[in-house]
Amino acid sequence: MSTIHLVADDLRQRYHVKEWRNAAGVLATACPAEWQEVQDVLRGFRLLKSEVIVGGGNRSLISRRIDEALYARGWQEKAFGTAIIVDETKIESPTHAVDCFRNGVAVEMEWNNKDPFFDRDLNNFRLLFDLRAIQVGIIITRSWELQEIFKALGKGASYGKATTHHEKLWPKLEGGGGGGCPVLTFAIRPASFIDDGPEALAALQARVAAEKLRQRRSGQAGDEDD
Repeated sequence: MSTIHLVADDLRQRYHVKEWRNAAGVLATACPAEWQEVQDVLRGFRLLKSEVIVGGGNRSLISRRIDEALYARGWQEKAFGTAIIVDETKIESPTHAVDCFRNGVAVEMEWNNKDPFFDRDLNNFRLLFDLRAIQVGIIITRSWELQEIFKALGKGASYGKATTHHEKLWPKLEGGGGGGCPVLTFAIRPASFIDDGPEALAALQARVAAEKLRQRRSGQAGDEDD
């Protein structure tokens, strides 16, 4: 029996939502405080025209805004120290760091990476669930429907078919990529898009240019997320 009905209607209007192994039910009953915080962040999120036009280079502005909203509520990026011990031999077996973690809930934001990142995230959820380090995983991504908006803004080429969007994620999820770990996915729909105007665009361009200058001076390298 599905528990997807536990996701509020207003969120389902702005996100395509899918669950694996009754993830919404697990969140609502076992992790209610964390579930409320995730809903609050998703409810407050808007996809800004200025951020789509400016793009990323480092971790995208869009991904950072989701992450930072959770960090402000006490979530943190989390790397887990895991190992296999056979007799007296210890073999380090590190997992990939989770973007946002709190009290057994792991959240990954995949805005515009290559679609194998979904395999990495789901496999990571599976391993961490089997090790009892997490109770449920959440993936936030974009819907393929946004492609029409990207094309209209001249950014269609930046968001290819083989990148991270819900049509690439769902077959992996339904194929059992997360194993026994309950997983809930949200794909940002066009209903979340707003035009925040030319002044916001100019201000963001100036801020990003200043950030890039600071990074060049400090020798920081870019990341993979656009």
